[in-house]
Amino acid sequence: MLDPAAIVAARDSLRIALIATLQELPGRQRAVFILRDVLAWPAADVAQVMGSSTAAVKSTLQRARARLAQTPPDVEQTVEPGELSAVLAHYIAAVEEADGAALAQLLRVDARVEATPWRTWFSGRAACLPYLVQQVLGSPGTWRLLPTSANGQPAAVAYHGGQAYGILLLTVTPAGIARINAFGDPELVERFGFPTSV
Repeated sequence: MLDPAAIVAARDSLRIALIATLQELPGRQRAVFILRDVLAWPAADVAQVMGSSTAAVKSTLQRARARLAQTPPDVEQTVEPGELSAVLAHYIAAVEEADGAALAQLLRVDARVEATPWRTWFSGRAACLPYLVQQVLGSPGTWRLLPTSANGQPAAVAYHGGQAYGILLLTVTPAGIARINAFGDPELVERFGFPTSV
């Protein structure tokens, strides 16, 4: 029987590797890194799948490892489930009440906000807050958020003016909210099992 601590460590290693590759590596290096270092495929098998030579796969993996060594992945410390729920509850209250001051207390200094499918993104609390307060929050009651989770992270199903907007995904650390990813797609609301209007 496997040791539960070993299982957790293995999952955490996989999470770190995936975060690192998604953040830092170009496509081909990302694929090789995942197949070789995460899934532990032999170089010959990776070469066959990618239509390349074994030498090329090894070279690509070396470049990927070198790039990751220069820029370590942004991996956050673990936050207990109870703390995640509390942060999500405070975030929902701040957004629904259009309370910029409460939102400021939740965001880390280096927080990031990204909105998909738009190309909107902001980095740093000083840049995120004016955008959120002046362009997003509106007045109290503009937004209605319902708690959920996505990819093991706290999230909220968002309704704007009573109609489905999409999903807001939070990356929470002990120091506060590190990232808000807004996925503006009303179809996601139904996929998460929620109604299209409230």
